[in-house]
Amino acid sequence: MSEEEVRIGVYVCHCGGNISDYVDVKKVVEAIKDEPGVVVAKDVVFACSDASQNEIIEDIKKHKLNRIVVASCSPKLHEATFRGTVTRAGLNPYLYYHANIREHVSWAHTDDPKGATEKAIRHVRAAIAYVRHAKPLEKIKSPSIPAVLIIGGGVSGIKAAIDLAKMGIAVHLVERSPFLGGRVSQLYKIYPYDKSGVEIVKELVDELKKYDNIAVYTNAEVESVDGYIGNFNVTIKVYPRYVVKKSDKFKEAIEKCPVEVPNEFDFGLTKRKAIYIPYDGAYPELPAIDDKACTKCGECIKICGDAIDLNQKPETIKVKVGAIIVATGADPYEPKKGEFGYGEYDNVITLQQLHRLLATYKGDEEFRFNGRKIENIAFIYCVGSRQIPTGEGPVNEYCSRYCCNAAMYISLKLLERFKNLNIYHLYRDIRTYGKNEPLYEAAGKNGIIFIKYDEAEPPKISKRGDKLIITTKDLLTENLTLEIPVDLVVLVTGLVPRENKKLIEVLKLPLGRDRFYQEAHPKLRPVETNIGGLFICGCAQAPRDTREAVASAEAAAAKAAAIALKKEIELEPFVAEVDPSKCNLSKKCMEVCEYEAIEIKNYEGIGERAWVNEAKCKGCGACVAVCPTEAIQLRGLWNEQLKDMIRASAKEVVL
Repeated sequence: MSEEEVRIGVYVCHCGGNISDYVDVKKVVEAIKDEPGVVVAKDVVFACSDASQNEIIEDIKKHKLNRIVVASCSPKLHEATFRGTVTRAGLNPYLYYHANIREHVSWAHTDDPKGATEKAIRHVRAAIAYVRHAKPLEKIKSPSIPAVLIIGGGVSGIKAAIDLAKMGIAVHLVERSPFLGGRVSQLYKIYPYDKSGVEIVKELVDELKKYDNIAVYTNAEVESVDGYIGNFNVTIKVYPRYVVKKSDKFKEAIEKCPVEVPNEFDFGLTKRKAIYIPYDGAYPELPAIDDKACTKCGECIKICGDAIDLNQKPETIKVKVGAIIVATGADPYEPKKGEFGYGEYDNVITLQQLHRLLATYKGDEEFRFNGRKIENIAFIYCVGSRQIPTGEGPVNEYCSRYCCNAAMYISLKLLERFKNLNIYHLYRDIRTYGKNEPLYEAAGKNGIIFIKYDEAEPPKISKRGDKLIITTKDLLTENLTLEIPVDLVVLVTGLVPRENKKLIEVLKLPLGRDRFYQEAHPKLRPVETNIGGLFICGCAQAPRDTREAVASAEAAAAKAAAIALKKEIELEPFVAEVDPSKCNLSKKCMEVCEYEAIEIKNYEGIGERAWVNEAKCKGCGACVAVCPTEAIQLRGLWNEQLKDMIRASAKEVVL
């Protein structure tokens, strides 16, 4: 279509005062009504209202408009709305442009109405220039495989797998450790369920075992991933667990195994054998042999026979999936030696160690640890969270969210189980948000003592006789210095991102400043990433409690199902394309493409040139920036289009 045939309709929205309180909307309309191609220019109170949408449709038909600009709020809210409007009028939806003059103009310049009006005019002029060069585009269609890969077999991964299996979708669940359950299985009790972590994991596993469309790979990791949304090729490497079938003599084999190592499931408080099961009822229902600890002495083989194969080799499995969910969880913060006495005094432990201590403790009348009777316990908050930057490397500035609730709840469980305990909570702030607030109230009513300390002067731990002495200043009593003798100090440690450099490289997972995996948008796309078909959930994304982790897993499963259940998915057409007649095969575009979307293709009559896999391309434009011949461009953001937008927005504005 030649430029002379372009007929543009422009609609500038008041947004009920959100825009018009700071931008003179009528002056904007007056300034742009004579721009080349503009046939209709109007201001409307609410462009998104049914009445205004119908008015746009009528104008398109009456004035034979073939390009539309709406200047209003964020396109994240209403771009789809107006694309639908022009489609109903018979236009291609990509002959529409959405100019954001609310967030980018009126809200940003409430102190300068004249400047805001001038900026709005420039925005709308640029939008008009855009649609003058716009071409009809069609969504990219790609087949989708009805299967989903879930990486991580904690409660988030298991819950996502169950939700997907219920919908008839094939699930491949990959867990790096030999057993499912993740960190939750280590917890003594969990609020508000009043159940142990093991009980919660068992319930989920029992549900998971009902579905034959879930394939579980433990002691495994994702080796490679290629492809694109709807069609990923995944290579899974399954490492040997050396126990290949059931035997009724596993218990005897574990007892007679001569090798003992610190038990990571109990955070080093106990020992385990080289052949082990972390807890009764763990899944899979087979022990695993720790390859690093095992001496291959063969004692277990003498007892269990061919149920154990110490010559077992790693296995490689290839699967195809339409979507991927990352639910790899997080790790508890490990205090540095000397941090609040950790590693210096044997009665300074972490919150996670307390969970395991209580889970394995047999008595209920008297609480003892390291041979001492425990009567006075102090919890110190914000260990490993809300750290103050010192310039000596990354610190955890974020709040870990779950810690306050967890400390309150386990304190109440301690008081239920043991008599005559005195419990102190030394805190910076209490954040028992939402429905967790009753925990704080219950703690106070049960005699737990709260002492607020200044972040600049944290408590100090020393030893006097067989007692630990906590020295701190209480902000609520005008910095009165207190010395508190206790038998046990519990460091309320937060969560830190789990180290998994290989997975980050394989999936090109985006990281936030906190080093957790980052979602595309915290409100509008909370479990999506900027990579199509790749979702994140649970504590891999941020510190969370069990309820929040499971809720995000359900959301990720729903999003993945929306892809897997479609035979064909539609993708936005804003991807790169190559003009082979201009391409000199410099390969610079291939070097900068993070998504490996550009390949070499043999064009008939031309030879080898660059070619873009549309389904892989994310439309980032990095390739366009480096192409020396302008052979590669983005559909919907053509180079000439961008240049004309710059020229239009740079024109003088006279008010």
